[in-house]
Amino acid sequence: MAGKLDWSDYEEIGEILHERMPEVDPLAVRFTDLKEWVCSLPEFGGNPETCNEKKLEAVQMAWVQAFQDEE
Repeated sequence: MAGKLDWSDYEEIGEILHERMPEVDPLAVRFTDLKEWVCSLPEFGGNPETCNEKKLEAVQMAWVQAFQDEE
């Protein structure tokens, strides 16, 4: 699955981030760090240049959902 996810796959990206960093509160993550983490995922093949605040918010909210589901 390497390089298959794009920014539109925010729910899957949020799940992956939660699985890999379950101790991290997604609401405490800066968008600059979030972008870097998403782009460094082996599963991610999207273009970093097409990233914007709306896409990062979608990833963050999906990660928040996964984080809250664990509580």
